[in-house]
Amino acid sequence: MAMVVIEDVSELRRCLVPWRRSNRPIALVPTMGNLHAGHLALVREARRIADCTLVSIFVNPMQFGPDEDFGSYPRTLERDRELLETEGTDLLFAPSVQAIYPHGSQGRTRVEVPGLSDILCGTSRPGHFSGVATVVCKLFNMAQPDIAVFGEKDFQQLLVIRRMVEDLCLPVEVRGLATVREPDGLAMSSRNGYLSLQERARAPALYRALCRASDHLHKGLTADEVEAMGVEDLAAAGLRPDYFSVRRASDLQPATTGDQDLVVLTAAYLGAARLIDNLRVSR
Repeated sequence: MAMVVIEDVSELRRCLVPWRRSNRPIALVPTMGNLHAGHLALVREARRIADCTLVSIFVNPMQFGPDEDFGSYPRTLERDRELLETEGTDLLFAPSVQAIYPHGSQGRTRVEVPGLSDILCGTSRPGHFSGVATVVCKLFNMAQPDIAVFGEKDFQQLLVIRRMVEDLCLPVEVRGLATVREPDGLAMSSRNGYLSLQERARAPALYRALCRASDHLHKGLTADEVEAMGVEDLAAAGLRPDYFSVRRASDLQPATTGDQDLVVLTAAYLGAARLIDNLRVSR
């Protein structure tokens, strides 16, 4: 069956009625488009675990700051459509800003996830995670999926969404899928396209710094020591560190001596790109 492309919320709900009536699970993969192999891995996981695979493509203005790249963010809908059809996607929801925010996004209801939203990337990008939580909550209400699949590259985002689902009692199972990487370790991201050839050659230093941090943690170094060394590693490679932090994986609180399940998270600027990555560590 050919993939159905939908732009209207009421049409989306109508198209999902047969799947819901026959109790066939629906899996949603929310994206901002400009799809790469990481996105397609999420789509394949959705197809594996559900009968209906729904992918949304929406560049959400609410999660961009005033000086960020909303206007220049790559929009490649036709190419994305071809890729999704090749993957056997059932439904593509590609709404306009008007469809998602019919009354505008300013001064309207927002979803806030305290504690997880104002640290790490939330410190550098105020309001970003409120924008993410709001649009994901709206997508969940519009589509009412049984399952939603997200990449673990955006680890903080994943935890924000899980907390939102738990706190608002939304009947959606949120699944995370391991980060998909280039052969040299760079996490796949739509913003990698901003890198020049010289910058692209330096970018894998982000993942190397995370791997080195994991080794140091296993050797017994403290979180403070590991964080300081990570910042030095990034700077030495020509990146401008935003943060390099060792956190408890369950809630992103600062790691303490007794914590076993950790995640090392980092963000750094390289040319026009702000790159993020993380690595789970068990000790």
